Amino acid sequence: MLSVAKIQRRNAWRYYIRGVAFGDGRRPVGRSLKDAQELAGLPPGRWLGRGLRALGLTEDAEVSERQLELLFGEGRHPDADRIERGLLDNGVDAATARRLTVLGQPIEEIEARKQTPLLGMDFTFRPQASLVVLWALGDVTVRRVIERAHERAVDSALRWLEDEVAETRWASGRGRAKTPALVVAAFRHIDNRDGLPLLHEHCLILNRVQRLGADGEPVWGTLDTYRLYQNVVAAGTLYTLVMTTEVCETLGLATVPREVTPGLRPVMEIAGVSEDLINWSASRRQRIEDALEVLTDQYVKDHGHLPSERGRNGLGWWAAQETRPAKKKPKPLAQLLAWWRASAILRFGQQLIDSLLDRCREAGAVIRARVEFTVDVALAAVDVAAVVFTVREKFSRRHILAEARRHLLETLRGSEFTRGLDDYIAHRALLRYSRRHTVTKPGREAPAADRMTYTADFPVPHRWWIAPAQGPPRECSRYERARVASLAVQNAIRDARIRADTATATEATTSASSAPADHRDLEGETASAPHAVDHPGRDAALTPAQRAAAIRAHQQAAMPQEYWRAARRTPRRG
Repeated sequence: MLSVAKIQRRNAWRYYIRGVAFGDGRRPVGRSLKDAQELAGLPPGRWLGRGLRALGLTEDAEVSERQLELLFGEGRHPDADRIERGLLDNGVDAATARRLTVLGQPIEEIEARKQTPLLGMDFTFRPQASLVVLWALGDVTVRRVIERAHERAVDSALRWLEDEVAETRWASGRGRAKTPALVVAAFRHIDNRDGLPLLHEHCLILNRVQRLGADGEPVWGTLDTYRLYQNVVAAGTLYTLVMTTEVCETLGLATVPREVTPGLRPVMEIAGVSEDLINWSASRRQRIEDALEVLTDQYVKDHGHLPSERGRNGLGWWAAQETRPAKKKPKPLAQLLAWWRASAILRFGQQLIDSLLDRCREAGAVIRARVEFTVDVALAAVDVAAVVFTVREKFSRRHILAEARRHLLETLRGSEFTRGLDDYIAHRALLRYSRRHTVTKPGREAPAADRMTYTADFPVPHRWWIAPAQGPPRECSRYERARVASLAVQNAIRDARIRADTATATEATTSASSAPADHRDLEGETASAPHAVDHPGRDAALTPAQRAAAIRAHQQAAMPQEYWRAARRTPRRG
């Protein structure tokens, strides 16, 4: 899971230097960051990214307080003090010496235009709650496996951002260039503000990158931060997929879907970690739900109707802000581990806590024995395209790619997958089940593939209302409608395959009975070749018109008439 926040010029950067770099706690006044980290038993920050070489930094080196202040507070070189002293010794005036240590446009010039400089972004990666519980209550080996998987997943997400997303822009966006070299300061946190386990990593991405200027020399500029924001979900799903897969493969575990919020996507949690244990570690959830109920009641009184899906998300954000506790004094990991274990044993009993990993392995073995961990790429592509279209109507490749990664996570249940399979599914979904919505104007250059928008022609079900056992009634979410549309189309394709296979088998039987005896065995072997992962072209037995008619007929048969409408009558998006 991945969340994003801004690092700005005024007070925000001080918050990160004084708080985030100190384990989300309150650093004692007058004490240096290094001394405070050592006293509290906190790990120091580390540098990541390919852009470190241009600044004379090395990967995994320790982050100092002065480097943070210069980069994320002043937009200057992390070794600006030494560089400035050398220039002054050579007779350069003070103003020029300071200007030569600035990376890109000086902050003062941006503020003179009444703008707030954006110096960086905080990308915070955290695993699912069940993985946090295993990490907090497991032994040293389990913690090392989860921490190593967390580090590799963070590195994979950052590398993907560098390779596929990171760009710099200048001249009001008229100039653009790829910049596969980010500068990242990473700080690991181990608990939340209530002192309960919450393994997560704050990755502070500097809003400064290098590109080649007109004279061929490197110059510093800013990132296209809007492009980074657009790809947050795709990066977050990659992190979750990589981490979950490595932990499950190493420890012999599997995942199961858990509904956190009714109507929204389920979270793939580790099988064997009970709901009570997850709620024990997620201490704020009940407080947020109570505050959300109060806010929802007030919304109904003010507006006379229940909030929409977007309105519920906004109220949920306000509920989270209102229930956010104050910062606390950080404690060493060894002390926290002892306290977490004692707290869990008092609540759930020693036997359950001691046997937690064994229970998870037993549940994982049952799932791995019953579930066939193969990916039908044809059905995966149609599922991804149908879900994204129903949720968004118009979409880009990043939306398809994020959904493809979710599909792999839900289908494989933590089992290993072929690297690049998510890209292949996304490519097939765009190629076969989507059509371009972007129209290139005459005389203009066509946009890059990842900047195009697409749409599709899947039938979309009606909205319906749900009356839960507890709480007020609610309208079905876009995700619930997307699942209904996707399953209907997948079932239609399966039915078409069955009819095509039946016709092929009948035809093969007829031809085999009339073939010479010495050729029958060879033809039988060829006809029974297995298709374990993909079924390329097997739905091509029907013409496009026949396939559309089959999908339409199955859609009508699969759902009540009042919940169905044809593709020609697409409902308005909420």
